[in-house]
Amino acid sequence: MLLTFLFFLLLLGIVGLIFIPSSQKLIMRQFALGITSAVFVSSLFLWLGFDHSTPKIQFVVDSLWLPIANINLILGIDGISLFFVILTTLIFPLCLLASWSFDKGEVKTYLISFLSMELVLLLVFTNLDLLFFYIFFEAVLIPMFLVIGIYGSRERKIRAAYMFFLYTLLGSLFMLIGIVYIYLFAGSTNYEVLSVINFSTYDQKWLWLAFFASFAAKVPMLPVHIWLPEAHVEAPTAGSVILAGILLKLGSYGFLRFSLGLFPLASVYFTPFIFSLSLLGVVYTSLTAIRQTDLKRLIAYTSVAHMNLVMIGLFTGTVIGVEAAILQSLSHGFVSSALFLIIGVLYDRWHSRVVKYYGGLTHTMPILIIIFLFFTMANLGLPGTSSFIGEFLLLVSAFEANSTACFFAATSMILGGGYSLWLFNRIAYGNIKMVGLDLNFREFMIFLPLVLGTLFMGIYPNLFFSAMHATVSNLVWVDLWL
Repeated sequence: MLLTFLFFLLLLGIVGLIFIPSSQKLIMRQFALGITSAVFVSSLFLWLGFDHSTPKIQFVVDSLWLPIANINLILGIDGISLFFVILTTLIFPLCLLASWSFDKGEVKTYLISFLSMELVLLLVFTNLDLLFFYIFFEAVLIPMFLVIGIYGSRERKIRAAYMFFLYTLLGSLFMLIGIVYIYLFAGSTNYEVLSVINFSTYDQKWLWLAFFASFAAKVPMLPVHIWLPEAHVEAPTAGSVILAGILLKLGSYGFLRFSLGLFPLASVYFTPFIFSLSLLGVVYTSLTAIRQTDLKRLIAYTSVAHMNLVMIGLFTGTVIGVEAAILQSLSHGFVSSALFLIIGVLYDRWHSRVVKYYGGLTHTMPILIIIFLFFTMANLGLPGTSSFIGEFLLLVSAFEANSTACFFAATSMILGGGYSLWLFNRIAYGNIKMVGLDLNFREFMIFLPLVLGTLFMGIYPNLFFSAMHATVSNLVWVDLWL
């Protein structure tokens, strides 16, 4: 019932926005913020009522859709999807707060796009049927395409929207072919039914590659990462936050849920391929980030590096590696979202994202710089922050799987120090180039939950690990750490 209530609230919000007159912009913003805040508070009760001791799916909602074909809409939550749901419900009200003064184009369409996006994302993370997962996985493209294409900041926004749409859609066509084959082979697309079916090694390899084509574009992995920097640069601030904070997690979630869950033999077979591609992505995008002059593009490349590090953890084949990958995904959702919000604050003041135009903000915006320093350190993996826990355990698991891979993965922390500290130094210190007001109360309240979440996850990670441990152990089968 609780899961159904979340979807009911979001549907209520979408319908309510349709009937509010377009001239009542403040009322629409307040209504949308109230709905998303209520959804976030309600999602916390999922965590409170979650049974940590079992890997079984909980809060199940089973709805008959096409019983003749044995295809049903089944929703539920386990230790893997729980925190992705909470992360999604947290980020959206923060995005609406960040967009409070955004007044480009039709506000009603903008708000409906965000509420629709949240609804579809929650359906993706809670779906337990392959066919419906594919439908909602692709449906996310529509509202984000509108947000980038209509509300983007520059003339290249149409090109960026089409790049985002086509890169991710074309890869998913292979997944659709794989889903059709699975249905013809097993007679069902129910995840729990498919998890006990033993596909042949040959079938697993081809199906794994079909799913890989879709998920790799969402992570994104090299060479299908080109769309991400373009989409980030052209999207409005809230769109960039959703892209980095949530949409990139769809790829890692898909690998974890379906590639590892349904095709374990193929996952082991392709592990060297994933390691090689991920390490290349980590080093290449880190080096590329160092030479960027656009603030958004720089942070976009760092996001690619961090998500490729997550991929290494997922394919180590150990419980600690998978759990660290999930925690690092959550940490990236907090840290990268905050960094894009900081860039959004700067852009709202001076309408520029070129690094060389900024300097000496320590003197004029001390509160913003303190928050920027905190998230810069979190991005580097400072002890006490969530990124430290995730990256440390990722490297430990990677060392057990392959010490050479661990060595190259560890270079991401060194290169990360290069671009992160260089960026902070250029913006915070030096001659005062721009004078503006510091954070107001609304902007400060946007960053507060992200700061607290990053610290809480870094100081007490066991609260998160305990919820996901039973599910991850069941997924990996052999728990080397017990």
